[in-house]
Amino acid sequence: MTVTKPLPHDAAHLHVTGAARYVDDIPSPAGTLHLAFGTSPIARGHITGMSLTDVQRSPGVAAVLTAKGLPFSNDVSPSIHDEPLLAAGTVNYVGQPVFMVVADSHRNARIAARKGRVDYTAEPALLTLDAALAADSRFEEGPRIYHKGDAAAAIDAAPHSVEGSFELGGQEHFYLEGQAALALPQEDGGMHVHSSTQHPTEIQHKVADAIGLPMHSVRVETRRMGGGFGGKESQGNALAVACAVAARLTGRPCKMRYDRDDDMVITGKRHAFRISYRAGFDGDGRLLGVEFLHLADCGWAQDLSLPVADRAMLHADNAYLIPNIRIESHRLRTNRQSATAYRGFGGPQGMIGIERVMDHIAHDLGLDPLELRRLNYYAPMQTPEAAPGAPRDQRSLPADGAADLASRGAPPQPATPPEPPAGVQTTPYHMPVEDFILHGMTDQLVESADYAQRRAAVRDWNRDHEYIKKGIAFSPVKFGISFTLTHLNQAGALVHVYQDGSIHMNHGGTEMGQGLFQKVAQVAASRFGVPLEMVKITATDTAKVPNTSATAASSGSDLNGMAVKAACDEIRRRIEDLLAERYQTRDIRFAEGEVHAGSEVLSFAEAAKLAYENRVSLSATGFYKTPKVEWDRIRGCGRPFFYFAYGAAITEVAVDALTGENRILRCDILHDAGASLNPGIDIGQIEGGYVQGAGWLTTEELVWDDAGRLRTHAPSTYKIPACSDRPDVFNVSLYDGKNREDTIYRSKAVGEPPFMLGISAWLALSDAVSAFGTDYPALNAPATAEEVWRAIRRVRDGI
Repeated sequence: MTVTKPLPHDAAHLHVTGAARYVDDIPSPAGTLHLAFGTSPIARGHITGMSLTDVQRSPGVAAVLTAKGLPFSNDVSPSIHDEPLLAAGTVNYVGQPVFMVVADSHRNARIAARKGRVDYTAEPALLTLDAALAADSRFEEGPRIYHKGDAAAAIDAAPHSVEGSFELGGQEHFYLEGQAALALPQEDGGMHVHSSTQHPTEIQHKVADAIGLPMHSVRVETRRMGGGFGGKESQGNALAVACAVAARLTGRPCKMRYDRDDDMVITGKRHAFRISYRAGFDGDGRLLGVEFLHLADCGWAQDLSLPVADRAMLHADNAYLIPNIRIESHRLRTNRQSATAYRGFGGPQGMIGIERVMDHIAHDLGLDPLELRRLNYYAPMQTPEAAPGAPRDQRSLPADGAADLASRGAPPQPATPPEPPAGVQTTPYHMPVEDFILHGMTDQLVESADYAQRRAAVRDWNRDHEYIKKGIAFSPVKFGISFTLTHLNQAGALVHVYQDGSIHMNHGGTEMGQGLFQKVAQVAASRFGVPLEMVKITATDTAKVPNTSATAASSGSDLNGMAVKAACDEIRRRIEDLLAERYQTRDIRFAEGEVHAGSEVLSFAEAAKLAYENRVSLSATGFYKTPKVEWDRIRGCGRPFFYFAYGAAITEVAVDALTGENRILRCDILHDAGASLNPGIDIGQIEGGYVQGAGWLTTEELVWDDAGRLRTHAPSTYKIPACSDRPDVFNVSLYDGKNREDTIYRSKAVGEPPFMLGISAWLALSDAVSAFGTDYPALNAPATAEEVWRAIRRVRDGI
């Protein structure tokens, strides 16, 4: 089969030669106009006057539009219609688009946009979590609370407890290709939009509303993106809508792309969090109860903040069975860029909370943090025939909710569902965990990475060195796979087989460098038993596959692979029926470019031509919807995920006491991709995910000034990991196993889960800092050189 083979990315040769075509590379038709936004210089206030005469007179300007000049909907929000394309009366962050310029070149549009004169009455901006909390500025009335058992009572009765709070910064997506769109007006009044987007259907929907057309009159096409990471799930709406509005107005093609500075100032980031915790445990380190308080900085508009914050809560347990737990989440509105989707979609923020708790407990008890984690794991996966075992008692669930963390006075929660059958282990949201494999993965990684010997070597090094200390840390990952909004778990595909045996297909997923097209092409080749070169996938296109979900939630291969399989299998069945009747046999096999019908052997091309000549349709649509998922986010219970993906990492670092400078020396990873569709691509995703996750927690610091202006808005001030920041020794392996659930060839999603392996780098820094003294380091994130230096002073000097 073509699946399981580590074949190169289908466009790898185009990427390295520069021949891959992105939106900005599409040859612009004659007369194409270019757009730029004029943006707000203040974080909060009212627009009291606007003079755009100088803008209109600027060279090359064809049109200038404000909110009042928009023909139909002034909305680019992916959720509650609270995000106007152009500010209408009020502004809510520095960088919010206020007017747009349409000119004959990109440069002229940008120059003209800076000539606008807008008067504002400024108001006090909410720029911190504390300010938003004090003003009760939020996106949901009161906090959202998920709970199991009575956490407060369990912690109060526990022999030992720890508590703490830490800051967790946001993150810029820093995709290599910035946001871009091109709108081409059609002869029938319709609009053809090329967009660098993870969600073509949402672009189609927003453009249709903005120019007053039904969705069938708007076609959105996406061949590839130069990176997305969630930043192109909703943030591309503004550019596509602006281009379509301008194209409708002028009758000419319109194009827009952000320069890097504009992109960073205008678009949303990963949600910054403050996480407070309280945990009770016994003398062995076994968790008895945990309370979390999540304060999420959602920025000025809701965007996708509610499901992001929900997913943070859903990953607050990570790999650990916690008998009593309470998670309280506040989704706070501030006057910053609207925080948005980012790889992991809240999961990393939730997961790092419990990893901090485990790190703190291990330090408090003087235990090996790895063994403490293993002690608290969920029970190992049982075979379907075996009765599930209970690793420890689970308390009954009270109907009135657990006690408040820090007496915040949250309202009572809805009644909790009854306990599952005896012995069934459940998450804080009452989903049974049936596929837990981290015990075996941990054993394998500990052995292959020589963890015990290296931990002893780190202790010896730290004893002998005063200024350079080393640290080593282990962290596991249990990440839920599915959209938590159930109806998004669906996909469609369109497959054609031509009479020469070549295959052409489209599906609803988008290619952003992650190798989705290659994986799905391998699926199609395997279903028909033909070489991969017989299969061609072209651009994602709403005119071919309608009502697509975003390529997000690590669902691209799961959903679209199964939809393509369904379409291929339908065509196969038609060919099989023809051959069965012709050769009087049901023994029909597709393999190695041939079709075997009993003793008869045809090439696949001959079989396709025979089907065509016998008037058998060789075109089919495929559809797939994820089974088993159901989720009630208000009650906090159900099965939001089809399955879990697992991983584990061991990272070793060194830190300098004098400067806080630090280095990742080595990383060993064992990751669960099920029966991998393409091991080469999956290992690449794991490597990239780890480095990006480590970057979030070590170097990528977003800084706003007191006026709400983003100061780290370019590569010169915002430090993503460079090649030299990757570990010198980087060992990545795939766990040998298959998905318990019926996914495409029993594979598992691999886009987001590896990102959280980077948590091990942050924990290793904490381990290194702890060697300078006796107090717990209590690192914030990102653990920049400055933060590490401050933490060293805290543990060494008590400052």
